[in-house]
Amino acid sequence: MSSKETEYFADWNERSMKAEMMIPIIGKLYREKSVIITLYGRSLVNKTAIDIIKEHRFARKILENELSVNDTYPIMSIIQNMELSPCKIDIGKLTVKYLEQNPGDIKRFLENELKEAFREDKNVLKNPRDVVLYGFGRIGRLIARILIDKTGRGDKLRLKAIVVRKGGKDDLVKRAALLRRDSVHGQFNGTVKVDEEENAIIANGVMIKVIYANSPEEVDYTAHGINDAIVVDNTGKWRDREGLGQHLKAKGVSKVVLTAPGKGDIPNIVYGVNHSDINNENEDIFSAASCTTNAIVPVLKVIDDEYKIRTGHIETCHSYTNDQNLIDNYHKKSRRGRSAPLNMVITETGAAKAVAKALPNLSGKLTGNAIRVPTPNVSMAVLMLQLEKETNRESLNYHVRGKSLNSDLQWQIDYTNSPEVVSSDFVGSRFACIFDSQATIVDGDRCVLYVWYDNEFGYCTQVVRIVQNIAGINLLTLPKV
Repeated sequence: MSSKETEYFADWNERSMKAEMMIPIIGKLYREKSVIITLYGRSLVNKTAIDIIKEHRFARKILENELSVNDTYPIMSIIQNMELSPCKIDIGKLTVKYLEQNPGDIKRFLENELKEAFREDKNVLKNPRDVVLYGFGRIGRLIARILIDKTGRGDKLRLKAIVVRKGGKDDLVKRAALLRRDSVHGQFNGTVKVDEEENAIIANGVMIKVIYANSPEEVDYTAHGINDAIVVDNTGKWRDREGLGQHLKAKGVSKVVLTAPGKGDIPNIVYGVNHSDINNENEDIFSAASCTTNAIVPVLKVIDDEYKIRTGHIETCHSYTNDQNLIDNYHKKSRRGRSAPLNMVITETGAAKAVAKALPNLSGKLTGNAIRVPTPNVSMAVLMLQLEKETNRESLNYHVRGKSLNSDLQWQIDYTNSPEVVSSDFVGSRFACIFDSQATIVDGDRCVLYVWYDNEFGYCTQVVRIVQNIAGINLLTLPKV
């Protein structure tokens, strides 16, 4: 080997070793203390050594500075011995802050930065909150994956049951198989098996009862040991207060979350923007709005706060969905009857109007339309906006980048500056959207912004955040923004 070859290989081995040493630390903090380690918004829990190295590499791209496991490992090695209460700790931000300040004593620096996590109250909730999924389709199964992944030591949310109509004698086995394998999102990260006697699916040790019912009010959840449950209705069958109110008639249910835009006076929540509107005392039914609304509202807020939006148009290139036809056939809506995998299909979207429910000051300022495209997942929204003041591409991108890294919307807005990314690169993203800075166009007071979003997984993550908020789980995030 040449000296360069030896240098590169030695560096890789050293980083691999440090990443491998971080894995048990991250796992122990999560399982024993419910402390979630992240790196610029990306969880490192249950990640491989290669995954951890790749996340550090990603951070370098958006920070425009090198960040290595050689820098973060010393921080991690001290954090593991601290008596912390449940929280999220961004190891990337902590490390960068330490390197910039260069205070010397790492332990003293961490004691100061993490002081709010030194509490005697070790539990997020006195008792875990029960969650039920009403429906087990695309959204239901992905929410199940996220909830199971977040189980930790079991003192937060517990997925107790799914409610479906029985499809046949092999229903339980087939439901488990669909959870285990996914054509878009890949294999379930863990083990899935069935318990015929309990009529349950066991996923990573979590027993999920499978309850068969034809309507919400006929289920007695208390008979299955479920109480004070939050029901997530992902069937889309009911979207008004009367229909969704059927869930509240069932024994053991206290709250309902709809995974679609709600009608009438049902609060439409885009987590990160208007989740403070969740009032558990006066409201029992909530809507998580739509995937597109969740994708565009955070970016619209960031732009409007800084530049003020006069008018705009939102055009969505949305992956085909299950309500379209695989091949040409009758459909009650225009154009959607044509083959989804073979055509681009113009259709309507209510996302632009729905923005006003989360951002009332944009009411009447936006129009919108959608094109369904022949991809199974990951969509794009094109935001064509006229602003009240002029700017330029660099300033606008810098503003959005800053908000994606250090603001209350850091969990909603991801940022990419790669000129090579395409839709499949964002499958599995846990952000509501990904701002594509390379595609930004600015001309005085007009701009065109391109926003990617995993319309399945990213949206489901937003839904789970709403469920956590309703349950009273608001993990402290450190270091403070």
